[in-house]
Amino acid sequence: MGRKPAAELRIPRGISLRAFEHEQRIQIAFSYRKVQCRELLPLQPITQSAITYAAGIRAEVIRKIADGVFHYADYFPGSPRASQFDAGGRRILIGTLLQKQLEAYERQVANKQLSPSTLDGYRKAINSERMKVWTDQPLSAATPSALRKWIGEIGTTAKFTRNLLTPLRSVFEDALNDDLITFNPFDRIALTKLLKQTSRSSEYEVDPFTAEERAALIRSARADERAMVQFWFSTGLRPGELMALRWSKVDWIACQALIDRNQVAGVEKGPKTEAGVRMLDLDGLAIAALTEQKACSFLANEHVWLNPRTSKAWDTDAQIRKTLWQPLCQRAGVRYRNPYQVRHSYASGLLTGGTNPWYVAQQLGHVDVQMVFRIYGKFIPADYRKPAVALKVVASD
Repeated sequence: MGRKPAAELRIPRGISLRAFEHEQRIQIAFSYRKVQCRELLPLQPITQSAITYAAGIRAEVIRKIADGVFHYADYFPGSPRASQFDAGGRRILIGTLLQKQLEAYERQVANKQLSPSTLDGYRKAINSERMKVWTDQPLSAATPSALRKWIGEIGTTAKFTRNLLTPLRSVFEDALNDDLITFNPFDRIALTKLLKQTSRSSEYEVDPFTAEERAALIRSARADERAMVQFWFSTGLRPGELMALRWSKVDWIACQALIDRNQVAGVEKGPKTEAGVRMLDLDGLAIAALTEQKACSFLANEHVWLNPRTSKAWDTDAQIRKTLWQPLCQRAGVRYRNPYQVRHSYASGLLTGGTNPWYVAQQLGHVDVQMVFRIYGKFIPADYRKPAVALKVVASD
């Protein structure tokens, strides 16, 4: 006897037949953890016996769900839906994994493996409005196409977007290692190309203070601020390096200072690169500023620069910006730029004066001179702008 036509088969509730181009499959439907699930059974002849068997499988699944002992992967190990639930049957949501990732970052800070400022950045990324798109989504929802669409619509700078993505990428790396997913969707995204196509350019510009503005700022500084402002313009230190400077690092005979610490979010640490550790040359104005500051902090033999309001070391660069820099710019009648422009003023001033860019890179603590050319190119004299070309000309002679 031949198989019955589909029209003559008795199809119970929760069972359906799915027609594909070259085959027909039996599908069962059920509800699990408030998720409507539909799963295809293995390919087999469509008979009344096969349908009855499928109905039995469905009844068994529903019974185990009711008893709280159903494990999705036991019945449908190859189903993408199985990756949405953990061993206890709870849905695996991206938001839950992001919070676990945040807890891991917090432990790293406690173990001094991660800086508090980096943790703060990760926390902001995880709890941001942009990331809420994924909070209630299972891992399987983050397909490569869904991620590409989301990343393409973020609309920030490439650097900001990469920082935002760091915790999310870690979540998927761990999920892959834990066999919760079969592949990392980020591995199927040409991220650099995508960011180049969709990110906006940074609006931050090098906008150094002119010589007249520098003089006005130093002149308008209060007596307990003037030495630090003068020293800062004469050395171009990063705000964290300025805050971390100790008297013991100053070599009065060689007119140099050892820069080997950086303070970020109230925590001192070493520089990110070996180039950050350097002997900084101190000109006459820098030495004069240190000499003036001796009366305030030299005897303590600790931090050189103190917060005038507390007579203690500065805690954060935000303190400097809010309590010293913003009021100072207003008093001096100088157009406000953030304090980091002091560093740019130092670098651009040296380059405009004809100082060798390689020396400037060393004084700034850059890994190589390329960053100096990229950031301060317009301030570099023509003799230095195209060193590679110049070398070729010399070689050809």
